Amino acid sequence: MERWVSRHLLHFEIQLIRLMQKETLTDPSGFETLDAFSRADRFNRWQFSALNRSVQGQILEIGSGTGNISELLLKNHSHVSLSDLRSEYCHLLETKFNNNPHFKGVYELDLSINNFDSKYPELLAKFDTVIASNVIEHITPDTLAVRNATALLRKGGRLIVLVPAGQWLYNSLDKELGHYKRYSKFKLKSLLESAGLVVRDTRYFNAAAILGWWISGKVLREKTVSVSKMNLYNRLTPLFKITDWFIAPFVGISVISVGVKN
Repeated sequence: MERWVSRHLLHFEIQLIRLMQKETLTDPSGFETLDAFSRADRFNRWQFSALNRSVQGQILEIGSGTGNISELLLKNHSHVSLSDLRSEYCHLLETKFNNNPHFKGVYELDLSINNFDSKYPELLAKFDTVIASNVIEHITPDTLAVRNATALLRKGGRLIVLVPAGQWLYNSLDKELGHYKRYSKFKLKSLLESAGLVVRDTRYFNAAAILGWWISGKVLREKTVSVSKMNLYNRLTPLFKITDWFIAPFVGISVISVGVKN
């Protein structure tokens, strides 16, 4: 019941923004995809468990969107801050989680700017964990984005990055969602090391989604992830978790890396 109320509150907030500003969202394709994923509770829990292995202390999630992973962070950790590049998502997150005692605020944050330190001085070296899930691939200067994310960490803090994997999979879905590239384990590890991080873990995730992504984007040239397909994938998540034990050591739809700040 609580999840149903939260989801419908979110849709109400989106409509309210549209009416008040008399304009569409700045990220309509992204929102449609996030909305499809919001219904995939099993998948969200699986992805959260993959990210949560290295989470500690005061947490900042970058690119929180509509809060699909944020909700699970807030249930499992006591000091969680959220952020997004877009003001409408920040407003939604504030409305959705304002009454949660573990919610410590939301920031409108841009990792792509050169004057990051001077624009966000109050956030520098503030967090023990920074999570950037499906964020870095949206930023052309990805080395700058990772350096800026690293600046938010305290000494010994951890940056957890999840990005799309396999440049050969790049297709119409990536283009519509604003992805500039996809990564290999080697490329993501090198990216984190370029920011001075000591990489403790790099692994592929969610191998079963590769075929569906390839068919949808390469063959059918679709531009968004449909609710019906996401619902089907969600129902099959327990099976896909098993297949990951055997396939993910070699390939996945995503790659996750954890770097530690010295």
